[in-house]
Amino acid sequence: MKILNLGCGTKVSAIPDVINIDWSIYLRIRSNRLLRAVAPVFVRGQRLAQLNSIPDNIMVYDLSKGIPFEANSVDVVYHSHLLEHLDRKAAKQFLLEVKRVLKEGGVQRIVVPDFEKLCRTYIAHIALCEQNPEEVGNHDNILGTIIEQSVRKESYGTSQQKCLRKFVENVVFGDARKRGETHQWMYDRVSLCALLTSLGYRNCLIRQFNSSAISDWSRYGLEVDEFGREYKKGSLYVEALK
Repeated sequence: MKILNLGCGTKVSAIPDVINIDWSIYLRIRSNRLLRAVAPVFVRGQRLAQLNSIPDNIMVYDLSKGIPFEANSVDVVYHSHLLEHLDRKAAKQFLLEVKRVLKEGGVQRIVVPDFEKLCRTYIAHIALCEQNPEEVGNHDNILGTIIEQSVRKESYGTSQQKCLRKFVENVVFGDARKRGETHQWMYDRVSLCALLTSLGYRNCLIRQFNSSAISDWSRYGLEVDEFGREYKKGSLYVEALK
């Protein structure tokens, strides 16, 4: 079994079946012996722990250049909270590239924020505010779950740093959009399956974080935290076959 974990960031699987692929700074540091040696000088706390937890089965590659595998060579392609960061044209090209590398009958498993759930929560909170004026103060936070990551100017990780480090990181790495952190589109169960079908995928099905057509999917640990709980709550899980 060959599984590609695309745009993985630090959410990786150490199981040899999986090839974790990304262009993130964490993987670039992890794959370079010199950078790995000096990293503790510049990277601390949770960031350093994430860096040290990355296994060896990684590939540093810019996926905007395509997927570096031959056609019909991969059993499963998985990506989580990646597709929404691509504009609509780039998303179609990416999904076609996934289709190219998949074997016939291979599975693409996609995880994205569930726009339907976000909207239902938002509408429900409007009704709650009408019933309980004390909830009005929380309403911007509910609205933010839908639009904040589309309009964010500064990377979340950088925003948590002290002033000098924040300034340096913004100069060196750029703002949230340059780093690919902002959402360019959103999906629900109707739109995502329609998109996949239009590109020639078949058997598009909605899954849960702990259900899959992929054999023994749970052992890869890509959708649970260290306690076995759902890693990205509020997500939409979709699988389709080539």
